[in-house]
Amino acid sequence: MTYRDAGVDIDAGDALVERIKPAARRTMRPEVLGGIGGFGALFEISKKYREPVLVSGTDGVGTKLKLAFEFNRHDTVGQDLVAMSVNDILVQGAEPLFFLDYFACGKLDVATAATVIEGIAKGCELAGCALIGGETAEMPDMYPAGEYDLAGFAVGAVEKSKIIDGKSIAPGDVVLGLASSGAHSNGYSLIRRIVARAKPDLTGDFHGRPFADALIAPTRIYVKSMLTLMASVTVKGMAHITGGGITGNVPRVLPDNVTAVLGKSAWPLPPLFQWLQREGNVADEEMHRVFNCGIGMVVVLAAADAAKATELLTASGETVYALGRIEARQAGQEQTIVR
Repeated sequence: MTYRDAGVDIDAGDALVERIKPAARRTMRPEVLGGIGGFGALFEISKKYREPVLVSGTDGVGTKLKLAFEFNRHDTVGQDLVAMSVNDILVQGAEPLFFLDYFACGKLDVATAATVIEGIAKGCELAGCALIGGETAEMPDMYPAGEYDLAGFAVGAVEKSKIIDGKSIAPGDVVLGLASSGAHSNGYSLIRRIVARAKPDLTGDFHGRPFADALIAPTRIYVKSMLTLMASVTVKGMAHITGGGITGNVPRVLPDNVTAVLGKSAWPLPPLFQWLQREGNVADEEMHRVFNCGIGMVVVLAAADAAKATELLTASGETVYALGRIEARQAGQEQTIVR
């Protein structure tokens, strides 16, 4: 017997590696000493850092992959994978340096896997980090036919003196929100349940694009615009709005003695979230703790810096909203209030 008889095609794996090398090369940085193909990837820390601190993050795409399988759309989930990790390490002030991916399936389809990894490379380009390695695992009987799973791993660096930890956040500071591109990669177990019940026309027009496109829109990557901002303005804290929604993630960057008070009318609820809330009969509180509700990144800074920050972020292509302010926390008060 051969390994192929057992369900593992070594030749297909080798073909995939060759096919994705050009995509990986597009993401290279000067610090890369060894990338795709070796047992380990080599990356030299830039001399621009005096006291470099490495910041790492890992994540997946979650049940959003189920929609990719259902729609036979594999070109966007790679960007989702990169975004979930690089946006996470960004909030501590880190510049993403390199990324590794893990692609696992029951039977390797080279075309599908290459499309996914092209999306990963695109995400790396948007984040300015190098795709320097990964793993493709073909494991018969582990996954249903036509399905796969993804995991991603990002490493970045920040000068020790410039780590953003939220400790300086104080009453009177301003909370800005950067618009999301959709549901990003969170809440899809609930989204799929609502879609299954409502049975919308997935190909029908939904505010200028097919409804399926709105559901699977890739996660926005905020790295380059936020790095530009941090080079000019003192950012006190950032929160990537992922699992846990707005009310679950903003408190993660706040000192215990303050509360973020956000205005419900400070930003528009995008049409996708309006539809999900209506068709799923989802309460406001549940919306805010499950979904990003149109805000993918929250930034806290001094009130005196708010105007300049808004100008810089807008010039970088972001849509910015003044969400609210930081207030002194009262006894028993929640750390993020939307009212």
